[in-house]
Amino acid sequence: MSNQTPEMPEFKLDANDLYTEEVFTDRRVGSIRRLQPVSADGQPDSGRPVLYIGQTQILTPMGALSLTFEIAASSLSEALEQFPAQAQQALEETARELQEMRREQASSIVVPEPGAAGGLGGGLGGAGGGRIQLR
Repeated sequence: MSNQTPEMPEFKLDANDLYTEEVFTDRRVGSIRRLQPVSADGQPDSGRPVLYIGQTQILTPMGALSLTFEIAASSLSEALEQFPAQAQQALEETARELQEMRREQASSIVVPEPGAAGGLGGGLGGAGGGRIQLR
């Protein structure tokens, strides 16, 4: 047994990439987060752009699915205008990713464990045990 401890992550904020955050919501469909860049002393940093992040949820047969997406906008009113189209695009991308994950899972090949006797778990007099692995 080793006395080594696993390397712990470093929880250090990047002082050159700080933002203050405001949240705008209609309390029904979703919210828009406005991220204002600031310097390490909390003063506005006009050298970096303001970011807008949209958030919403859709109900699926398996529960709520959260969608988070960046909105390329220069103002809150512009972000509000773009919210529906960006939410739809995020939903379509998420659906494609889920479909791809399903395809990958369905196409997993079942192969016998190396050294197992017989092709499908044992055979005559084999030591097998026939453990099947998904790869």
